[in-house]
Amino acid sequence: MAAQREWFEKDYYQVLGVPDTATAKEITKAYRQLARQHHPDTHPGDAASEEKFKEINAAYDVLGDEQKRAEYDEVRRLGPAAG
Repeated sequence: MAAQREWFEKDYYQVLGVPDTATAKEITKAYRQLARQHHPDTHPGDAASEEKFKEINAAYDVLGDEQKRAEYDEVRRLGPAAG
């Protein structure tokens, strides 16, 4: 249930900079580009970049998995009363 609340509050498509109609390949490409750009090893000691990297990983964890993406889209469509 906590994951679903977070899913409603965060727009993972916006985090990755892709439309909600993006293909799996487009999502993976956007993820890799952003992950490389914000990786903590390229910005040692930069807490903001590290947080952005974590957010990018969380978005890809959901959108990169077909089943989780379908659940995420359903939760976003139904709104906060979905639970």
